[in-house]
Formats: sequence, C-alpha cells, structure tokens
Amino acid sequence: MDVNQETVANPFGMDEDCRQCPALCDTRTQIVHGYGDVSAEFLVLGDAPGPGADRTGVPFTGDADGRAVLDLLADLGFVESPERDEPTVDNVFLTSLTRCRHPERPPTDDEVRNCEDFLTAEVRMINPEIILPIGQRALSALAYEYTTKPPAELDVEDAHATTIRGRGFELVPATSPDEWTDERRAALFEHLRSLLDRDYRQTKGRRSR
Repeated sequence: MDVNQETVANPFGMDEDCRQCPALCDTRTQIVHGYGDVSAEFLVLGDAPGPGADRTGVPFTGDADGRAVLDLLADLGFVESPERDEPTVDNVFLTSLTRCRHPERPPTDDEVRNCEDFLTAEVRMINPEIILPIGQRALSALAYEYTTKPPAELDVEDAHATTIRGRGFELVPATSPDEWTDERRAALFEHLRSLLDRDYRQTKGRRSR
C-alpha cells in the first residue's frame, strides 16, 4: 500500500468505490476514508461517518458532533480551522470503524467487519501512540482487537477521559460528543493535556496540512 502524504484525504489510497456493503451503496453520498497526518502519534476513531462527513468526505466535519471533536483537537493544538470542510491538521489522523453512512441506523456488525481491513491497515501504517475511540462501539472494537480486556468489561461511560493500555499504544476513550457536558469535555481536555505535558512531546517540524 502506497503512502501519499502530499494529500491528507485518504493518504493510503484505499478503495473509493468499495461495494462490500450493498445496503449502504445507495444511501451513502461517498466513501469516507481516513484523513490526516500519516506519521501522527494521535488517531481519533469514530464509529461511522456523520451526516457532515458523508457530504464532505472528511471524518468529523460538517456537523455539530464532529465539530465538537475538532474543536477539542483545536484547543489541544492538533487542528486549525476546525470549521472548514478540510481542516488543517498536524500530528493527528481522523478515521472511523465504517466508511459509509446509512441515514436511518448505525452500522451493523457485518458492516463493521467488512471495514476491518481498512482500519487495520491505517493503524498499522500510522502506528499511533494514542488512540481516542469516540463512543462505545469504537471502544469495544479496539478492546477486542488491541487490548487484553474483554469488550464487555469496558464501559465508555466509566472509561471516559482515562487511559487504557493497549498493545503498542494507549487508548483514551470518550463518550459520544452529543453526551458531552461541560464537565465531561473539560475532563477529556485536561486528561489529554496531562498526557502531552507528562508523557509525550510533540514532534517538531512536522509538515501541517
């Protein structure tokens, strides 16, 4: 798989006409692959493209829930112009478990399985230090694949704004943005900032996009 960091949109050149999920082919506007810095140490994982991402082709853009995530990342210094359909990002990669949106329901288990290869390839190619799973579905998927904990033992409500050790990286779970109170957002921001201050030094001289 070739890496093209001249573009932040689908930099790994993944299939943009995938038809593994027939039920989604007629409901999606486009396939939404990952977006960001291929050498990022932070990866943000949602469960599926939101209505905005389905329109823009960029995860977490174009709607209120995604904007809440991007605004948090902007406050941490990873995103500039979070209001844009193609924000400037540095040292972060945005992606999701599934790549197509159904407007009336969440992804099925089969649809998540059909997209596993896309996510596995992104994680392996990027090799992030920290993954932020947004919501229970994303946390459970990562727990099954990348931690020693059974997914049933991890509740995103309890794990919000904490650190869970994974295989080769750390997970910092977050509840879905539509469930963020001021206190939850502040807790997540402070926890991530403490990781930046204590355990992690941002790589200087990265090429922003």
